[in-house]
Amino acid sequence: MMPRHPHQISSIAIPFLPNCDRSQTTWFCLVGAIVLSFVVVSTGRAQSPLTQPDWPRFLNDDFSGSAKLAKSAPDSIASLDWKSEPKFHWALDVGDGYGIGVVRGESYFHFDATNDSERLRKIDLITGAVKWTRSYPLDYRDMYGYETGPRCSPTIAELNDDSGDAQIFTYGVAGQLTAWSCDSGDQLWTASLNKQFDVVQNFFGVGSAPLIIGQQVIVMVGGSPEEQQSLAPGRLDRVVPEGTLMVSLDRSTGEIIWTGGDDLASYSSPRTIQIGGKEHLLMFARDHLWVLDPTDGKSLGKVYHRADILESVNAMVPIVDGNRALISDCYDAGSAVYDISVNDNQATFATVWKDPVGRRRSQSLRSHMSTPILHEGYLYACSGRNAPDSDFRCIDFATGEVNWTALDRRRSTATRLGDVLLVLKETGSLHIVRATPDRFDELAVWNLDENTPNRPALQFPCWSAPVVVGDRMLIRGDQTVLCLALPEHNPS
Repeated sequence: MMPRHPHQISSIAIPFLPNCDRSQTTWFCLVGAIVLSFVVVSTGRAQSPLTQPDWPRFLNDDFSGSAKLAKSAPDSIASLDWKSEPKFHWALDVGDGYGIGVVRGESYFHFDATNDSERLRKIDLITGAVKWTRSYPLDYRDMYGYETGPRCSPTIAELNDDSGDAQIFTYGVAGQLTAWSCDSGDQLWTASLNKQFDVVQNFFGVGSAPLIIGQQVIVMVGGSPEEQQSLAPGRLDRVVPEGTLMVSLDRSTGEIIWTGGDDLASYSSPRTIQIGGKEHLLMFARDHLWVLDPTDGKSLGKVYHRADILESVNAMVPIVDGNRALISDCYDAGSAVYDISVNDNQATFATVWKDPVGRRRSQSLRSHMSTPILHEGYLYACSGRNAPDSDFRCIDFATGEVNWTALDRRRSTATRLGDVLLVLKETGSLHIVRATPDRFDELAVWNLDENTPNRPALQFPCWSAPVVVGDRMLIRGDQTVLCLALPEHNPS
């Protein structure tokens, strides 16, 4: 017998009373209905979810970093009660790594490292109970002393059959790409891509989420000639690419379909862009922004964008609006927006606006590991490399004009929920901000970095943007994932 959830009521029966007349029975039914309504509302059963139930990949399935509102959601999410302390559902202890997990239905999947192994766990989203755990050995040492564990989120892809199952793909810090069954946790196949393509270790290992296009799983690899394995650690300025920036594998078998792009890996993740009615692959690599044909990996064009500093990385995922794309770095190059066209299998990049290289104080946006949110023509983003030179700001996507800045001297990440931004400082406080270009309009602050009688605190660093599904949000600190309730609403 399955235990009943403490906040669920399976049924309430209102009997017909044989010794009462019709008016008395009607009265009893009316009272019973009122009691039922009260109980249902108080237990949350009448609460319709604010958002759709899945978050299948890093930044959600449209790469926007935004939750998709349910039809029952109110017109303004900002109108909900954000000032009250959020209801705490459960907490999950996590191991090494910096990424947050993904959600399919009532299951949360978390990828981390513990005891010299990388580990994937399936968690009951309602109760926080672990359904299964799978792991494999990990041999990795970070050259800068950062945690030994995944830097990126898994990716879920539904199967095109009648099984009702889905695949989940993990890409570990040492380049191990693995396909698993979401239902059973069975390992379907695995490939050690760093070894297969002679990848010279990047500064912080591998940190790019897999992309699914049809029957392909596409990942950033950035391999080199075998003899370059003897280079001194960290000397990426001496490493030569070998045409394996991107690698496509068959989802079912793990067999290589194609390789493409002559560049080294970054900490961005591949995404798609529609140009001229056709889907293309967009990749912000170590040195360039690339456009590839996803059917065969052929390079259609690239544009250079990287700071002239050895120990610099590109990490944000390109922001796309139509055929327009923004890329950004925090070290020296700042941001640039391009209108991308493809004609006769050649991509061209027309500059819309571009920050002055080297003039950090004059740059509109300096994105590091946090990807901006684009909403109604404006970018909302953390700008800066380290805490002392960072802030959260609003930028006009079309012109680069900065509308406002706030939350100075702290790095942050953000997720959008309708007209609200959930801005998570790396220290653990969550700032609920109205998404408006007019001003920094802070609705509430949740001090998740502080313990409460029924909830543990988040620990520094909090480097993953929150995940929002149904009526819940998942927020990660260094050692803990919290599952909290979104504010209640009464759909009409």
